[in-house]
Amino acid sequence: MIDPVKIIKALIHTEKSTLSEPAGKYLFLVDNSANKIEIKAAVEQLYKVKVKCVNTLISQGKLRRVRYHLGKTPDLKKAVVTLKQGQKIEAAV
Repeated sequence: MIDPVKIIKALIHTEKSTLSEPAGKYLFLVDNSANKIEIKAAVEQLYKVKVKCVNTLISQGKLRRVRYHLGKTPDLKKAVVTLKQGQKIEAAV
């Protein structure tokens, strides 16, 4: 298995993700090559919680222009992790 620290890049704190935390849902920035099983195992190992389900999404990078050259920002993979009843992630903001 891949190192959990390489799979989970960051816990995302936005207004939308903060509102879903009382329901037991947390938003993570994850490695693009990670699958749901690896993400579930990494969260359980890093935060010592039990995961109910994992939903993933890929945000496509945008095209950007710098003078005469076209470029593209990188694609980002995010995971919405739902914890089992009574579980909670304690994270300092």
